[in-house]
Amino acid sequence: MSQSPAVEYLVNLARDFYRRGWALGTSGNFSTVVAREPLRLAITASSVDKGRLTPGQILEVDGGGRALNSTPGKPSAETLLHIAIVETRGAGAVLHTHSVWSTVLSDYHAGSGGFFIEGYEMLKGLDGVSTHEHREWLPILENSQDMEELAAETKRMLGHNPNVHGFLIRRHGMYTWGKDLAEAGRHVEILEFLLESVGRRQMMEPQY
Repeated sequence: MSQSPAVEYLVNLARDFYRRGWALGTSGNFSTVVAREPLRLAITASSVDKGRLTPGQILEVDGGGRALNSTPGKPSAETLLHIAIVETRGAGAVLHTHSVWSTVLSDYHAGSGGFFIEGYEMLKGLDGVSTHEHREWLPILENSQDMEELAAETKRMLGHNPNVHGFLIRRHGMYTWGKDLAEAGRHVEILEFLLESVGRRQMMEPQY
C-alpha cells in the first residue's frame, strides 16, 4: 500500500509493540479503516516480522477481507475478525497483540469465559471510563483456525457485551479497538498494563 500517515502510524505502532514484547516475531495484526462506504481497511500482511515491518507490508482489503492492491503478500489470516469488530463496534482501528500476560490469563480464566478487572486507576485510560471504581469485563473466546466461525462468534460476543473495550482469545492474545489508531494504541497500553497487574497479583496469592 502507498505511503500515508495511517500506514506510517501502523508501522510505528507495530515496531513499538514488538519492542515492548507485545507482538514478537510474526505475531499480532493491526488495522485501520481507510473508508466506510464501501468498507476498506489497511491491515498488516500475514506472517511478517512486526519488529521489521515496512509500509510495503501494509495491504488494503475490502469488507470481505480481499486484497485490493498488488502489494506482495496476503492479508492477515485474522482479517475477518478485524472486519467483525469494525462492523459491530464502528471502530476506526483494531489492534491484536500476543503478550505473555494476555496468553497466560486467557488460559487461566478460560473456564469462566472471562474475568473482571476493577479498582485500578489505569482503568481511566479506557474510553468513557472516569473512575477507578469501574468494573471492566474481559471476555475470553476459544481459539479456532476457522476464521469465519471465530468472526461470527466475535460478533455474537460483542453483541452480548456492548460495553467491553477488548477481549482475549484463549492461549492466543488480545484484541482491542478505538475510534482511531491513537485511541486503539492507548487501549493496548492500558489493557496490557492491567493484564500484567492482574497476573502478578494472582501470582502473589497463597496457594493451598
